[in-house]
Amino acid sequence: MKEKAIRAGYLGPEGTFSEEAAQVFFSYQEQEVSLSPFSSIPLLYDALGKREVDLAMLPVENSIEGTVNQTLDELIEHPSLLISGEIILSIHHCLLVRPDQEWAKLERVYSHPQALAQCRTFLEKNLAETALFPTLSTAEGAQIVAKSTEPYGAIASRFAALRQGLEVAVPDIQSKQNNKTRFLVIGRQLTEPTGADKTSIVFALPQDRPGGLYSILKEFAERQINLTRIESRPTKQELGHYLFFIDCLGHQRDPMVAEALHAIGKNTILTRILGSYKIGMVKE
Repeated sequence: MKEKAIRAGYLGPEGTFSEEAAQVFFSYQEQEVSLSPFSSIPLLYDALGKREVDLAMLPVENSIEGTVNQTLDELIEHPSLLISGEIILSIHHCLLVRPDQEWAKLERVYSHPQALAQCRTFLEKNLAETALFPTLSTAEGAQIVAKSTEPYGAIASRFAALRQGLEVAVPDIQSKQNNKTRFLVIGRQLTEPTGADKTSIVFALPQDRPGGLYSILKEFAERQINLTRIESRPTKQELGHYLFFIDCLGHQRDPMVAEALHAIGKNTILTRILGSYKIGMVKE
């Protein structure tokens, strides 16, 4: 009997960096995967909660723009969900046009506001008179250009160009070349240790306790556990109250990591393990 396909959602529409990340990540899965686009992060989390999808691919941080706060906020609101994987995607912004269009004569360029900002130097130098139109995603910009007969262009990925039948007129037009986005795979199952894992946790400290954060961090330092990320987010309950997110190397079942997690639980008013998962590959 054929094994049932995994249902995975991603932040759409078709042709987004999220879809590209999903295509790459799930290509390494033995089981068949069926991908579906969703128009927003909350809708994708709702689909996970209702079991309409089994897994979700969501952006969590960009090397230039920082954290995608909504991905973390929604994860906190869904305590039954866990991080089960990650992938890091190099972001290459390209100027896309229809095959019959000269890019130097474009009247409009469509893209997500972040992509427009990240390509500002190229645009000011080469398309200073061209009107810039923001879209909800880079993929939406590519869709608009593909459906139009006007002299329009879009800033999106090579992946989006292939999806929409567009040409890459000018590749890699971003101002900063080391642009990467980290994506998380969200599901319900705890993954098994692989020997090359990462664990994500969130915790809250008692209010107005001197040295509270230090008492947490030293539990990792004393066990020589490397922290790869730490940041705070407001609890949205009262000004000055924060949640702290930490990523550390190791699996929650590793003895030293388990020890540290047990120890910090004594010094917090909330500790939740968001998942342990294999350290993600970097797709250039």
